Amino acid sequence: MKKSILFSCLLISSASAFASTDAHWGYSGEHGPDHWAKLSPDNFSCSASNQSPVNLTGFIEADLTPIKFNYKAGGNEIVNNGHTVQINYQSGSSINIDGREFDLLQVHFHAPSENQIDGKSYPLEAHLVHADKAGNLVVVAVMFEEKAENATLADAWQQMPEHAGDKYSLNKPFNIDGILPTNRDYYRFNGSLTTPPCSEGVRWLVLKESVAVSAKQVKAFSSALTGPNNRPVQATNARLILK
Repeated sequence: MKKSILFSCLLISSASAFASTDAHWGYSGEHGPDHWAKLSPDNFSCSASNQSPVNLTGFIEADLTPIKFNYKAGGNEIVNNGHTVQINYQSGSSINIDGREFDLLQVHFHAPSENQIDGKSYPLEAHLVHADKAGNLVVVAVMFEEKAENATLADAWQQMPEHAGDKYSLNKPFNIDGILPTNRDYYRFNGSLTTPPCSEGVRWLVLKESVAVSAKQVKAFSSALTGPNNRPVQATNARLILK
């Protein structure tokens, strides 16, 4: 799938975490991750060598430029697409990295986490999906640890779409700043979408510091999806994990 087509799908689709093939896919059985590449010709990248998620380890020290966050309360819709719960964002929020601006499109969640850090899995992971005008993608990943209730998630979870296909306009605009840690240092690697069509060339920025979430909030999310929605970690191969 070309990046321009993928970008258009991202902008217009509220029914998919990333834009996907029409072929049915899931997280277990004959439609699970081990079979994604065989479900459709569009999914050929699912068996490629630079896939996400990964276990972040074997770090290389690097002088990483801070991410410039320009977020505001703009999440206006919450969707259950059968694979995740996703909050779609109005235009006006962005990050700047590598001297380029990437617009925030949506945030969605995985339980348990897809990426791991030094072999550690987290109960919940948020993926903040961004794209520039050319369709190049950046995902900022945030890890959650079971501690106190997350107040920002609590507002959105009040309108949790409990069944696939449910979609609600949020009563209160979602402010993604509320799920970011104070320390925004990050790890960086090159990877892919973690769902079909598994397109590569995605910049991954994984925040080092986790944020709090309650066990009840994780359960509410998982119940809406009737099971785990994490792709297993993929081989790092020759990629560098920068910190």
